[in-house]
Amino acid sequence: MTISEVSKKYGLTPDALRYYERLGLIPGVRRSKSGFREYSEEDCRWIEFIKCMRGAGLPIEVLSEYVALFRQGDSTVEARRRLLVEQREQLLARIGEMQETLARLDFKISFYDEVLSVAEAGLK
Repeated sequence: MTISEVSKKYGLTPDALRYYERLGLIPGVRRSKSGFREYSEEDCRWIEFIKCMRGAGLPIEVLSEYVALFRQGDSTVEARRRLLVEQREQLLARIGEMQETLARLDFKISFYDEVLSVAEAGLK
């Protein structure tokens, strides 16, 4: 796939794809004879992974560390697992904070719904 096709498929800009490649997050994208990137299925799996993890809030540094560990092979499986477990714990904490924020927003919206209802009743 070309960079344009991958960009459309995953909703990332070509610049973002180049940036991820430059950082080593997408290991070894092949080039055509004319120098154009040719993304393989494996490259696309990395892009899906990166997009998912970034969407969950994982920092670029953590992803770089993960990819570096992955490239070192099976001897790093435990380190990769530990890294993902740590990130999972942080994500769960953020989800908890977001749930508290959502509850507060729901409370405020209900309050304003009640205020508006009373105001409407007073206008009739």
